[in-house]
Amino acid sequence: MTPISPRYRLQFSEPAGYLDFARFGPPSYAVLDTTAMLLEKATHAGPGTVDELMREETRVKAAAARLCGSDIDHVVLQPHTSLGLMQAAFNAAGGSVLVAATEFPANTYPWARAEQAGRLTMRALPDGHVTADRVAAALTDDITMVSVSAVDFRTGYRADLAALRDVVGDRLLVVDGIQGFGVIDEPWEVADILVVGGQKWLRAGWGTGFAVLSDRTLERMDPVLSGWTGARDPGLFDNSIHPPDRTAAAWSISNLSPVTSGAFAAALELVEDAGVGVITAHLAERVEALEEVVVSCGAQIVSERRRRAGILAFTLPDHPAEQVGAALSAAAIASTVRPDHVRLSPHITTSSETLEQLRTALRTLTSPSPSMPVLPPVPAGAATHDVLMSLIPAVHGLAAMLGPGNEVLLHDFSRLPDSIVAIAGDLTHRTVGGPMTDLLLGLIRRGTTQDLINYRTNNPDGRPIRSSTLFLRDADGVAVGCLCVNSELSVTVSENVAAQDESFPPDVDSLQQFLVDRAISKVGVQPSEMKKQQKAAVVRELDDAGFFLIRDSVDHVAGRLDVTRYTIYNYLNEIRG
Repeated sequence: MTPISPRYRLQFSEPAGYLDFARFGPPSYAVLDTTAMLLEKATHAGPGTVDELMREETRVKAAAARLCGSDIDHVVLQPHTSLGLMQAAFNAAGGSVLVAATEFPANTYPWARAEQAGRLTMRALPDGHVTADRVAAALTDDITMVSVSAVDFRTGYRADLAALRDVVGDRLLVVDGIQGFGVIDEPWEVADILVVGGQKWLRAGWGTGFAVLSDRTLERMDPVLSGWTGARDPGLFDNSIHPPDRTAAAWSISNLSPVTSGAFAAALELVEDAGVGVITAHLAERVEALEEVVVSCGAQIVSERRRRAGILAFTLPDHPAEQVGAALSAAAIASTVRPDHVRLSPHITTSSETLEQLRTALRTLTSPSPSMPVLPPVPAGAATHDVLMSLIPAVHGLAAMLGPGNEVLLHDFSRLPDSIVAIAGDLTHRTVGGPMTDLLLGLIRRGTTQDLINYRTNNPDGRPIRSSTLFLRDADGVAVGCLCVNSELSVTVSENVAAQDESFPPDVDSLQQFLVDRAISKVGVQPSEMKKQQKAAVVRELDDAGFFLIRDSVDHVAGRLDVTRYTIYNYLNEIRG
């Protein structure tokens, strides 16, 4: 399985116990920072500020189009899926729509209201999964549209969109993608109308969404729910009503907030950076681990177990759903409680700590004996991978075997940059909770996790040492940590050992200061005398060194270069763009 980059993981910091992404996904730092940056621009508005901010609309449309295999002429921004579905219903040119009775209300009310207004007729598909066979059996000549959720909000059933496309034929296929877009790999291009909200799995915050319309939709729809921004020549104020635009812009009612658009673009670009296929695989792994936990506690899975996405619903025999939900809430676990089941929905950032927290909470219900020891929650940031846990006791034993003048330590990459979880020996004067070296941080940033054997460097007081770094991997070959051995060298021997520059900072502040000092030194100009190009060169050097994997690093370097944090983000966008 392709690993998720540490850079992606560090964008999120939801608390352990959060298992409610099907309801709301806590946004990333990229979303937070982009929102702050754009609001800052709006606060100090000048002659070109509004035009500059409005370009965020094109940015987010382009990101959405890339993820859908479309283009910006077929994308229109929406504040939520409900409006997109309402427009699909009221812009329909008559006929009947087939929609499952068990759909989330956002996908039933629009069609019912459009029927009340005389726009179309609503036909209900009976209870059960929306499969190609069931839809084919329900199709009649008067049905012109079929509406379906890509993932059912109750059962987690993942619809076979390609098969539905085949049986729907020339009718319009409407897909509500909010419970799957960005975390499941689907042929979204088969939808004639795809509506997506960004507040759940895309982790973009509320007020974010889009619709993608096919050419067939643009030809057949009668966009009565269309505002002035959806008309042709919207900037021409000639006291007349213009016809709707020929592109998806026809569904626009008014301009969305450019701040929201920019934040949404940042969220979609994060998904692109990680890769939908990679996210899909890791999410499946998390759901399987979640299932193992609840089943081991006696629960029964009531959601889909084969064609599923990120939703896992369960019941606990002899315990009403409300009681289970109360126990989970008391254990700081976020879930959705329905009358007949509890719904859990992890993301790829869901930790092993969260799984153990869930296991402990469920066992308080299934084994409530006061004599049973209750394990405390695993401390935040603790090493959780088995391969690392098993090596922690060996660190001291290995150092004792090597004797004086040696140091052995273990790094856990999930705790970047404070990654030292065990250390024996005092060669580099570091302690548990300390950061990795600049050399190792740069390797992580570049994705280089090949073992480094027998290289020479110098400890903090300048004496030569011999070092080896062995990367530790999980069953899928993903590097989860590394074991490092440092040994004193005589000057004579050290001359025959390949050298690597490396520093051993005692804490994160020292690491940050060292990296910035080094970058400034390489540029050769003091910050007070630097021009924009030289400051950008410092940021480029720091980015290559993995500096921005450290939290709050943007604020640190902004202070050193005497610029705003948003200037640093602009440099990074230019460098990575």
